[in-house]
Parts: sequence; structure tokens; C-alpha cells
Amino acid sequence: MNLRHYYYYFTSALSHKLCDDIIEFGNSQRKEVAITGDFQNKGPIVSSKELKKLHKTRDSTIGWLDEPWISREINPYVEIANQSAGWNFNLTGHEKFQFTKYALNQHYDWHCDSWAEPYDLPDNPNQHGKIRKISMGCSLSDPKDYSGGDLLFQFRQGTKPGLTVKCAEGLPRGSLIFFPSFVWHKVAPVIEGVRYSLVRWNLGPKYI
Repeated sequence: MNLRHYYYYFTSALSHKLCDDIIEFGNSQRKEVAITGDFQNKGPIVSSKELKKLHKTRDSTIGWLDEPWISREINPYVEIANQSAGWNFNLTGHEKFQFTKYALNQHYDWHCDSWAEPYDLPDNPNQHGKIRKISMGCSLSDPKDYSGGDLLFQFRQGTKPGLTVKCAEGLPRGSLIFFPSFVWHKVAPVIEGVRYSLVRWNLGPKYI
């Protein structure tokens, strides 16, 4: 698929107060170790060997938020980005927000958010038969509070790596970044401080 824009962003879409409120609320919720697709449906990670393998690719803690007061602030930007970037994807819903904490040396290596097949979740009509189409990321932390943790995109050409772009550099906290879920990206290791982020995947029917 040829894209005119590989990502689209809004500067300071969320206020500092809202970012602080989300961080406070996110930290009050149950946390879990972030996993990758290789560990899906394998049960809890119980061995140090499994954890070491996981952390080579992804190392962070996450929580899941499904709060209307957050959605109200972000939902209007989804369709604006979809149309303004020229993607015009058919969107029918979204997943919960993923609240992520990246502490010292934590990271997420190259990956894309989309799956090979649509969700097979008959008990969840919001996701059943859908795929991830547009990913949204928001850095909740003030850039002065951490170093590293850059969001990088890699625009691949077939099996060969393409251009790598540091996307969030210079963007203030509360900025929203949207991109097609099949675009490869990573979060570089945090080298000082803590970086909090909010992620959500917007869903739709499989591409024809």
C-alpha cells in the first residue's frame, strides 16, 4: 500500500493537567509486564529465561484503561487524522487504552501493531473479525523529565530496511501521533528518568 503520509500528529492536543491526571490514574491501576505476540496465549511468564528473552524485544510495564473521560478528548482527532493523512480507512471502533511506563533502559524493539488475521473473539463484538488499522501514541511525560525513549519509524521497502525517522523529537507532552498499524516502529531505550505514554488501536474490517 502506497501512503502519502506515514504518520500524522497534533501538537499539545492534551493539556498538561490532563496528562497529569492520566498518569495519576494509570499508576493507580493494576500493572502487568508488557508482552509481545510470541508470548500470547502461553500463560504467565514464570521463568527468568522467558523473561530475559522477552526483555530483549520489549521491556516495560502496562495497564489497561477504558475511561470515557479520556476517550472524549482523543476521539475527535482520530477521524481528522484518518482523513487529513489521506488514509480514509473504514474504522468501526477501538481497543482499550494501553498506559505504559518506560523506566531506565526499558524499550520496545522494532515491531508493527497489526496481526496476520482479524481478531477471533466471538464474545467481544467490538473486536471480533476486526483488525488494527490506525495506532495512536501520546507521550504523557514532559520531555524534560526523561532522556531517550524516542519513537522511531522505519519505512520498509520489501524485506529491506528503509528510512528511519525519529518522530516525536521536539514534540511537547500531550501531542498525539497517529499512524497505520502496519508501519514498523520502535521505542528506543530510556537512558534517564521515566517516560509515560498512552497508546490505543483503532479497529476496522479486514482490507479487501
